[in-house]
Amino acid sequence: MLLRALFAIGLAVLPFAAIAAPTNPSGLPLPRFVVVRAKDTTVRVGPGYQYDVAWKYLVTGVPVEVIQEFDVWRKIRDVDGTEGWVHQTSLTGGRAGYVLPTASGEIGLRASASDDAGVVAWVGPSFPVRIESCDGSWCDVSATDNPPDGRLATYTGYLPQTDLWGVYKGESFN
Repeated sequence: MLLRALFAIGLAVLPFAAIAAPTNPSGLPLPRFVVVRAKDTTVRVGPGYQYDVAWKYLVTGVPVEVIQEFDVWRKIRDVDGTEGWVHQTSLTGGRAGYVLPTASGEIGLRASASDDAGVVAWVGPSFPVRIESCDGSWCDVSATDNPPDGRLATYTGYLPQTDLWGVYKGESFN
């Protein structure tokens, strides 16, 4: 009898639970990594133009993590853990990241997804990379060096996924 009463209460509450279930305005998963789309992107202390400006991104392609959504506003977290709100149009779904600090300092950008593959270039902590894809263990990336002489050099290769900020552990994507 008690079991039947609890079942009946559960059925009565179920429609309300479905209505009250929170959803993200974008329908995309949280958290997720994206990149800053526009130069001069304003980050605010709250989700709206009425909130004060916290800071501005002056370059494009900066990786950030979307951790919350409110209407057309996205709460982001950067590599340093700093949080703020940006308008959704300031972000794009591309992927980028930073090389994380390691005990050995620099890590080798490998010619293929293997510890035994040749090193294409050496990258150090906080070096920015564009992430093309990840298989859960390795990421296919490109890294652009900007030496003092002004001659840009772009290197492509593979980095262990665990050595990057901008992807989740075990995440796979193309």
